[in-house]
Amino acid sequence: MTTITKGAALRIALATKALPQVDPRAFTVKLAEHIGLPVTEEKLANFTVADLKLMITGEETIESDIDTAAIKLAVRFLWGDNGDDSDVPKPEAYVDGEMPGSLRVAVASNSADNLDGHFGSALRFLVYQVGKDAIRLIDVRPTLIADEAEDKNVARSELIDDCQIVYVQSIGGPAAAKVVRAGVHPIKFPQTGPAREALARLQATLDRPPPWLAKILGVEASSLARFAETEDSDA
Repeated sequence: MTTITKGAALRIALATKALPQVDPRAFTVKLAEHIGLPVTEEKLANFTVADLKLMITGEETIESDIDTAAIKLAVRFLWGDNGDDSDVPKPEAYVDGEMPGSLRVAVASNSADNLDGHFGSALRFLVYQVGKDAIRLIDVRPTLIADEAEDKNVARSELIDDCQIVYVQSIGGPAAAKVVRAGVHPIKFPQTGPAREALARLQATLDRPPPWLAKILGVEASSLARFAETEDSDA
């Protein structure tokens, strides 16, 4: 059995470059002890800043001879960020109220404008305004700062609490409860792909929204509307 995948090995190599005080071989061994074998990209994606501080120093409060910024950068590398933000899409200009009847939707993302992130480990949330006639990217929100919080799921929820919906590849039950508590409706969308493809499906339902979406929009659900039309025709 492979004890460390090729992708995970590359991430670890990048992380150790951000930590010049750390011996790469010793770091890899200690990391394997911490997360267990085999070492995979999936396990590294759930590794936090607090985990790395604890692993290196024996305590979550970082010691003065280790640069906190370097720790954060190393964690980004472990998550799969190669340090190049050139593929991250740029937000478009938007003024609140500019798209009446639209929804604000967050998308968990690790690369470009893709929906390819898990709620608890995505590198960023792409925030879109979705209306009947347009889908507009209005913000890009890195999540690293949330992982400094005592409860990172609460912090991530607060990061998107101005949104009505969040699309994720996956989300655990406790995290989903915290998202709902923040007033955001989580939607699991396991397929990796361009965020706009998933949002286009949502956009197509805005004229006749299903009950769950009608409740978010504050309008009558399409099923109820059809029932009302039948009642009127029988009158």
